[in-house]
This record gives sequence, structure tokens and C-alpha cells, in this order.
Amino acid sequence: MHDLVIRNATIVDGTGSDRFSGDVAIDGDRIAAVGDVGGRGKEEIDARGDVVAPGWVDLHTHYDGQVTWDPFLAPSSWNGVTTLVMGNCGVGFAPVRPGSESFLIELMEGVEDIPGTALHEGIDWRWETFPEYLDALEGMERVLDVAAQVPHCAVRAYVLGERAHDLEVSDDEIAAMADITRDAVAAGAVGFSTSRTILHRSVHGLVPGTYSHPREILALGQALGDAGHGVFEMVSDGTVGSEEEFGWMREFCRTTGRPLTFALAQMPMDPSGFRRTLERAENWEKEGQSIVPQVPCRPTGMLFGLQSTAHPFVFHPTYREISGLPLAERVARLREPGTRAKLLSEAPDTQEMLALAITQNWAGMFELGDPPDYEPTPDKSVAAAAARAGRSPQEVALDWMLERDGAQMMFAPLANYVDGDFEALREMMLHPNTVLGLSDGGAHCGLICDASMPTYLLTHWVRDRTRGERIPLEHAVRLQTQNTARVYGMTDRGTLEPGKKADVNVIDFDALHLHAPEMVFDLPANGRRLVQRIEGYRHTICNGEVTWREGEATGALPGKLVRGGR
Repeated sequence: MHDLVIRNATIVDGTGSDRFSGDVAIDGDRIAAVGDVGGRGKEEIDARGDVVAPGWVDLHTHYDGQVTWDPFLAPSSWNGVTTLVMGNCGVGFAPVRPGSESFLIELMEGVEDIPGTALHEGIDWRWETFPEYLDALEGMERVLDVAAQVPHCAVRAYVLGERAHDLEVSDDEIAAMADITRDAVAAGAVGFSTSRTILHRSVHGLVPGTYSHPREILALGQALGDAGHGVFEMVSDGTVGSEEEFGWMREFCRTTGRPLTFALAQMPMDPSGFRRTLERAENWEKEGQSIVPQVPCRPTGMLFGLQSTAHPFVFHPTYREISGLPLAERVARLREPGTRAKLLSEAPDTQEMLALAITQNWAGMFELGDPPDYEPTPDKSVAAAAARAGRSPQEVALDWMLERDGAQMMFAPLANYVDGDFEALREMMLHPNTVLGLSDGGAHCGLICDASMPTYLLTHWVRDRTRGERIPLEHAVRLQTQNTARVYGMTDRGTLEPGKKADVNVIDFDALHLHAPEMVFDLPANGRRLVQRIEGYRHTICNGEVTWREGEATGALPGKLVRGGR
């Protein structure tokens, strides 16, 4: 008798092969059989009419703090994720010297918009070294598997102390950073991450390592090569067009033998630049180098609302006067004719050009709606609505944000939406050398809510898209199971095959639904975060145990720490 049998399913096994009808049997934490299962199960799930697929593997999250206090790791676990990789973009919480914890929190708060108060209250700092951090994670229960990468910022802070931002470092200091990285990877870190973008800042300025010399990067990468496993992950401004950046990336892969993955986007200043990078990726593969562009399945964008970190009026003096009031009081004040007129007569009081460009781009700002529309047509922008009504864009934006008693949000795509549609995204997603990622689960609590990307891939790209071609279900499932698992060498998961980990999603595909994002205050110290409710996941199974049933946690906490190279 099997422990669990899923009957009468439409099986999409993660390999990209055609769907088929059948059963899935599970014994312990492994898949025992797929197809026609004759033996009974101690528990059986009737999946007639449902899609049964592997659990999603999400490569790009930031649960490094939340993982220490929250066994559910929502909202990613709500979306069928059964394995996630954290420690991306060079920020994280190990290693850490006692007394310097606040510095790492300030980096995470600045780069990933996670409330510092929540991190201060939630993390208990039971570690100093990265191996000790992994040991602490291994002793905690949770609903899904987690894997961690070594963050460059933390390594620099540990070795250099107050000089963490210095560009010039000695050979001995580089060697010390490499030793820390080597020990971390030997203990089970699945990779090393860094940030090389001017967008990642904290109260201290650009994060440590932003302009590190390639010799430092190569030395740290060699630690991965010495261990024989691990991925180098980075976000960089130089991955569209910088020959210098591409040069050391190729040297990295040639000398270390390890794969490198980086965020790729279509940028407004160079709309076709991503194609040159994709062409390079093809050539790199032919040369035997594993350099993998990481792309999302919807635009990288911000959600503007009265509860968000930013919105079109956040720099206006009148708004600043009332910004500390509870939402209901702010809404009431903004509806007063006098306050409204004064606010609309003002200009933003800031000299930050990037902030102005983002918060005043009326042609690139759309009402999100419910269900949310992430592929809006240009005529749905604030600018277009204002032109039709003969009003100012500011008036339209304010009225939109006051809807739903101030809970309404606008969508402001920053990248991957230069042409006003998803065709560039589709080209990147379906390229054979890219991998899906960049959901940023656990991060950007006040501006972005992209942890639902795994579900959106199915609802929009497979089922609902009307403005272009859709993606076959089999291909979409493979993109976020077998493909993502392979990048980090997780060959024990990602497909429904005998002997593989029993990580499974049972999905009512027709009922799959994403609600509009909403702001909740459930982090430690009443910290805020954007979440997005999901319907349609009938069962999520991790390591052979049902963790979610019809959207409710079962209480099972079978998640494990994934140690690289083990």
C-alpha cells in the first residue's frame, strides 16, 4: 500500500512532454509510480479534472530573514512553490559579526524594501558564520524546502568592517573573503550572489561590492570552483551592452567551471539590447560556458497606492503633512476640497531625478484593477484617461488612488514593457538559454508583489492572454520546474518521475485566480507587506506531505534545508 495516491489526474510532468491521464503514487518523500497505479493508498486524492504538476522551484527570493520566524513563507507557498532559493542580489544575514547586525538589516531594508523594524524584531541571530546560519535553518520547521546563497555584502562587511564599501582591498582581504565563501559553499550554500547596480542603495549609499574589481569577483568565484558546486548570481547594470562586464563573466566561467546567472530585462534606454545579450548567451553555450540570463514572466514594476512606499504625491508638501495619519484619515483629508486643491497645485519637492521620472511618468502608469491587469494597453494609462476627460494626470491619479477607500493601486512597469505589450518578455522567456526567476518573494514589501509569478505564468500566459500568443501548459510547467531546478543542480526534483522528490501541485486549472494585491500588517512589529491572494490550488505536497489544502495550511511542516553538493 502506498502512502498517498493521486487519482485520475491530467499529469503535466515537468519534462515538457505532452500531458497524459493517470495517477501518481507517493511513498515517504519520494514518487513511487506515475501512470496507472493499481495499489491503493493510505490516503487518496481524486484529481479528476485537475492538473497535477511538480512543485514550483523559485530561484530568486529574499526570505533570508523571514525564514527564521515564519514556517509558512507566504506568499510564495500560497503559489505552489515547494523549493526556493534565497540570498540573491548580494544581501543577506550571514556571516555577521556580533554587534554589526544593524548594518546588514539596513542593507536589506534599502535594497529589498523589507521593514527594518520587522527584521530587528523577527531575527534572533543564532549564528555568526554562514555554516552556523545553515545549521540554524536546518533546525527550523517550515512548509517548503529552502536553499541559501552567500551574500557578497555580508562577506565584505565581515572582513572589512567599517571599510565594507571600499573599492581598494588587499590581497589578504580578498583571500579572507574567498575563505569565508569556500567554507560556506562546503557547508551547503548553493551559490554566491552580488549586486552591481546603482539601483541598490541603503542609507549608506551603494551597497558593498557594487564596483568591486573583477579580481575580487574571480577570487570569490574560484571558491565555488574549488567546491565543485554552486551558482554565481548577480544583478548588474552592465549585462546589456558592457563588453567589460561580459569579459570577466566569460573569464569567470572559464576559470571556475561554475554557472553564472544574472537578471536580464528590456530597458527603455536600449529596447533591443536584450537581444544582443541573448545572442551572446547562445555563443557562450557553444563555447561550453554556462551563463544563464534570468528573466521574469511579467514586467518589473511598482504598485503605487496610498499605503505604498512611493506614489505620485509622496514628495508633495501637503501629502507629507498627512502621511503619518491612518489610512482612513488620510483618505478623508484628501477628499476635502481645500486639501485636494492645494495638493494638486504643488510640484514634487525633491531633486532626485530617478524618483521624479518614476513617480511622474503618467503615460507609464495604469490602474491595476481586480482582477489585476499586468498587460494593459496604452489607452488605459493615466495620461490617456486624463486626455480623454480633459483633466490633469494628477487629478486622475489621485481619484484612482482614492478608490476602494484608498486601497486601490496603480501599476507602473519599469522594465520589460517598453513596447506596451509582452512580446519582448515572451521572446526572453522562450529563449532556450534563459531561466525564469526574479519573483523577489519576501522582498519589496511596500512596492512590488511578484511572488505570484508562478501562478501568473499559468493564468495569463497559458489560459487568459488575449494580446498575443499564449504558451502551452506543458512548456510553462517545465519553465518553473525542471528548468529552474537544473540551474542549481537540484536533479532530485522538478519532474514527476519515480524516485524524484514528492513535491506536487494539484491544481483546478479553470478556477485558478489571482486577486488584486493588498497591504497587510502581519510582519513582526506590525510591519507591512503586499500580498496577493490565490485560488485554485487544491493541494500542494512537499516531501510527500500535503502542506496546503484548498488554500488552507494543513499544519504539516516537512520542508528541509537544501545543502548544495549533498
